[in-house]
Amino acid sequence: MPDAAIASEENAVSYLLRRFASSTVVLFGVTVLTYGLIHLTPGDPARTVLAEQQGRQPDDDAVNEFRAEEGLDDPIPIQYGNWLGDVLGGDLGRSYYGDGDVLELLLAHLPNTIELAGASVLIAVAIALPAGVISAVYRGTWVDYASQVVSLLGLSMPNFWLGYLLIIGGALRLGVFPVYGAGTPAHLVLPAITLGTGMAAVLTRLVRSSLLETLEEPYVDAARSRGLAERGVVVAHALRTALLPVVTIIGLQLGAVLGGAVVVEVVFQRPGVGTLLVDAVFARDFPVIQGVTLLVGVTFVVVNLLTDLAYRRLDPRVSLGGGRA
Repeated sequence: MPDAAIASEENAVSYLLRRFASSTVVLFGVTVLTYGLIHLTPGDPARTVLAEQQGRQPDDDAVNEFRAEEGLDDPIPIQYGNWLGDVLGGDLGRSYYGDGDVLELLLAHLPNTIELAGASVLIAVAIALPAGVISAVYRGTWVDYASQVVSLLGLSMPNFWLGYLLIIGGALRLGVFPVYGAGTPAHLVLPAITLGTGMAAVLTRLVRSSLLETLEEPYVDAARSRGLAERGVVVAHALRTALLPVVTIIGLQLGAVLGGAVVVEVVFQRPGVGTLLVDAVFARDFPVIQGVTLLVGVTFVVVNLLTDLAYRRLDPRVSLGGGRA
């Protein structure tokens, strides 16, 4: 094996080990912060859970028994240490409400959220890529101005507001799509449009600015000087380079998509991880809150790693350790 290839593999292994170490620190910080914050919120989870289960205010004996069973009497650092030990053993705990294992709850709700996030990203890319390219190619024309105005509108609309507009227009007035729920492709259309619109607006502006900058590069002028048609210059030479920052932003935007999914799932009553989290917060179901937070943190870390690898794939000059080779 050539020395350059060996050095490249060693760099890749070293990079992955560094990313694993840094990701572990990030996830540890997320769990510590989440655990501390939910225990600092006012109210007693034991009384909340028992009042919900019994339909009345529980007596002190029942509250004390519940707190002892769930380990809520222990100091918070001890509770956190016990929870972390269970997590490292693959156990995320059980819901206070007897709804089952937290991991099973996450796995039951996760497909709906993945489906929504994936459809939203596809809609955003399908809108942003052609819109950004057309806007850059026709820079300074009415097409460019119209694209920028639409992008600004997309950025300005809150998810919940757009969601209710789509419910009124697409579901209640036209009767084309279901108002709420999940299970069929029709249930996915309105939530995905709601969640993907803001991301499409961001990506459209980014594709436009990145492509305009790339079109000024000397190698693009060289391609033009060889007699290539402008369409071939844009598609075959400029667009690939222009997509590099777009890939990075898509990865970062996935975190925003997961955050926005909480609002969208509540608006459309879609049974995903976002809805599970909101219900758990109101019910003070600590194990479920911690499980969802850990899941979102792991997802964000993994997506960022995949984004970096994709960036390297699109531009081999970029080293895994950062910078250009």
